[in-house]
Amino acid sequence: MGKTDWKDEAKSLKKKLSKLKARVKAEKPEAKTAGAKPVSPLAPASFPTLPAIGGVEFSAVEAGVRYRNRKDVMLIRLAPGTAMAGVFTRSSTRAACVLDCQAKIGKASEAGAAIIVNSGNSNAFTGAVGVEAVEAVTRGVAEALGLPVERVFSSSTGVIGEPLPYERITAQIPALVEGLSGDAIEMAARAMMTTDTFPKGASATVEGEGGPIQIAGIAKGSGMIAPDMATMLVYIFTDAKIPQPLLQKMLSRQVEATFNAITVDSDTSTSDALLLAATGTSPAAELNGRSKAGRDFEAALGQVMLDLAQQVVRDGEGASKFVEVRVTGAASAEDAHKVAMAIANSPLVKTAIAGEDPNWGRIVMAVGKSGAAADRDKLSIRFGDILVAEKGWRSPDYREEDGAAYMKQADLVVAVDLGLGTDSRTVWTCDLTHRYIDINADYRS
Repeated sequence: MGKTDWKDEAKSLKKKLSKLKARVKAEKPEAKTAGAKPVSPLAPASFPTLPAIGGVEFSAVEAGVRYRNRKDVMLIRLAPGTAMAGVFTRSSTRAACVLDCQAKIGKASEAGAAIIVNSGNSNAFTGAVGVEAVEAVTRGVAEALGLPVERVFSSSTGVIGEPLPYERITAQIPALVEGLSGDAIEMAARAMMTTDTFPKGASATVEGEGGPIQIAGIAKGSGMIAPDMATMLVYIFTDAKIPQPLLQKMLSRQVEATFNAITVDSDTSTSDALLLAATGTSPAAELNGRSKAGRDFEAALGQVMLDLAQQVVRDGEGASKFVEVRVTGAASAEDAHKVAMAIANSPLVKTAIAGEDPNWGRIVMAVGKSGAAADRDKLSIRFGDILVAEKGWRSPDYREEDGAAYMKQADLVVAVDLGLGTDSRTVWTCDLTHRYIDINADYRS
């Protein structure tokens, strides 16, 4: 063999080796080591103490779906007779697990139920292999727990467009089943985190007829958060006895003022869901929509949902400010919503807030672009209690230094009264910092 032939063959072999390495990497992506992240400055001091809910057990394991050295799959087992309700993302590119949950959620059953969740890979836009992954995971859990597969709900969160290495999950099902415990809810909350910097939990207690009713919920969410329920993963549990149709009705009613009233970046997720499970293990009598206990329960459910939703905003990617946007005096509820979301989603408003700049002209801009009815001479703008603008001009008593001092606070209120009617809307958002770019530019690497 001549010198030239040898070099040509070496080059050919090198190309083949490179292709093989790329193929192996694609088929079995390397897990990403989970490094310590700075916790959001808006985070609660600690994870709350949540009540154990009768008939609910949790476990979590490290499966290496995408991350190393952290738990990334969690399992929830629910008692026989549990009523299940849910709301889901309306994205037209929603993931296979969301479609599967939607198909199962309204089916009546006296059997137990289960929820299995993985982080690191959303199994979204993965075609037929995505459906196969959902079927394999839910079937594996059903067989391990002795449940009908129609009672196993799955969720996936993380990178879009990469096949889910579901064998890593199914291989851990025995360990997940063995580790089930009624007091492991915080571990479950941590296992589903992606860019989150803290686990999120909330609870409430309601006095029912014959005994207390407990509610406890956990959530994940930090980016790709905008109203169109649900743009995060949320799991809420209660020991209430309540018919499934009423449970679903209450959940759906409470969504608009909670999870559909937050935004971090105006982007709606492909993958996420809210599931509400009622185990019926409370000594209290069955709830109905007309009783005081039923009304109190729905109000408490709404408060838990709002608490979790606001924690998601407080963990917004790169956030340093928590912002409440209040719109009043709108000609219609639709107009109030348009104005509130135009302000909350405006990159110019959000970056001004990040820079602690009381640039009220950007609020004027957002109102004008919203598409809602507005009259320059009737609207007013406030930062907290500070009247900034009214009657078509800056307020004569407003001082720029007062606005600048207010903007240094971590929790802010931006209020707009349109002066055209009686409808109102409140939404919650955060500022937009360079850290948001850093997180998302590095998300897949």
